[in-house]
Amino acid sequence: MTDSTPRVALVTGGTRGIGRAVVEALLGRGERVWLTGRTGETVARAARVLGERFPPPLAAARVCDVRDPTAWEALVAEIDATDGRLDVLVNNAGLGHFAPIDEIDPAIFREVIDVNLVGCFLGIRAVAPLMKREGRGWIFNIASLAAKNPMAGGAAYNASKFGLLGMSEAAMLDLRHFGIRVAAILPGSVETEFGSGRMQDGKSWRLQPEDVARVVTDLLDFPERALPSLIEIRPTRPPKK
Repeated sequence: MTDSTPRVALVTGGTRGIGRAVVEALLGRGERVWLTGRTGETVARAARVLGERFPPPLAAARVCDVRDPTAWEALVAEIDATDGRLDVLVNNAGLGHFAPIDEIDPAIFREVIDVNLVGCFLGIRAVAPLMKREGRGWIFNIASLAAKNPMAGGAAYNASKFGLLGMSEAAMLDLRHFGIRVAAILPGSVETEFGSGRMQDGKSWRLQPEDVARVVTDLLDFPERALPSLIEIRPTRPPKK
């Protein structure tokens, strides 16, 4: 890949919120983008709208259950067969359920862990061989400041994001000598539909999804000798407590 060759990127949870903003930012740069979502309806809608705005760079949109290793294997095999490489993985798909630890259903707790943590592990495991073959790549794990700051009612979410941060840092050490850079991005409060409406009160002080996408695109432009592996991003002026 030369500096003028478009990158091939895969963004999970790319139909809305932070993932959608990342997809649009990458397409706006002329990169080829594969995106995934949870349902055929949302994926088809995103593909239609994005395909009208960015016809040449949009590669494809696929339904993918990030908890399923066979789904990952099939998707990465399709990308390899179509584009011959994968330069960027954005592990963005995430789930939030919030309740006191003695009230959260064990099945829900497990689901949060499986989507937010295991799904990212499976993604890294699936794409690493392609990136090793090329001798370069970027893996972005979209975590949260909840990866370092516990909160009441956040037992499942905190556990998943604390784990994701630890896994990201270990993966960075495992893969850096193959030319693969791994970064964990920890946003604070972002104005999205995430968390069953917890962020939908229209507060302008919150980060916007585009702010997180900007971190991704800025890191893509870093020189290869530099590896920013942990990035925290906060609203500048949150409400005073």
